Amino acid sequence: MKSLVILSGAGMSAESGIKTFRDTGGLWEEYPVEQVATPEGYAKDPALVTRFYNERREQLNTVKPNRGHEILGELEKEFKVTVITQNVDNLHERGGSTHVIHLHGELTKVTSSRDPYNPAYIKELRPDEYDVKIGDLAADGTQLRPFIVWFGEPVPKIEEAIKAVEKADIFVIIGTSMNVYPAAGLLNYVPRNAQIYLIDPHPVAINTTRHINVIAKGASEGMAELAKLIQP
Repeated sequence: MKSLVILSGAGMSAESGIKTFRDTGGLWEEYPVEQVATPEGYAKDPALVTRFYNERREQLNTVKPNRGHEILGELEKEFKVTVITQNVDNLHERGGSTHVIHLHGELTKVTSSRDPYNPAYIKELRPDEYDVKIGDLAADGTQLRPFIVWFGEPVPKIEEAIKAVEKADIFVIIGTSMNVYPAAGLLNYVPRNAQIYLIDPHPVAINTTRHINVIAKGASEGMAELAKLIQP
């Protein structure tokens, strides 16, 4: 069974109605990144940051996986599929994908403010627990913080992602600007004999000498076309 590795970004979830951060009208225009996506912002105003991620979780209850997510789940019947995502939502899992590496953390999880990457303190929230409050504590007695990899923090899952990419027979980039590192650097680990596809309705500037098959469509239409092209 061939190995199919997907690198997905905000464009993958945009069709489902998840607001992107960088696009016009995106979340960074409403909330400066320094306020809600850095350890310093959290230290300065934990209530604001907690509320911001509560709102993101609340939105999860109103959206569904799009056809692109579902096709990826269905491809597990024919390929060994690994999804490496920069997204913090759970739409890949809800779409049927069973092996998802979240580079930037997971919105539905919370953790310790003091020791955020200690597995003993990471907790999956039920939908009725999505509204985290100041005073809700992790097992070590510190305030629960979002299990999100903020700017300036290490990306603990990058080594696992590199290992998956190194085994790819087919590597697909979908809905990401390839501007955010270390995720953008994963292309450097794709084997020389692997096929590379890019699914995006907009031009994406990628600094590589590798041949890339471009599918200039959104997530759902693009995944449908990809599924036909790579049929075993």
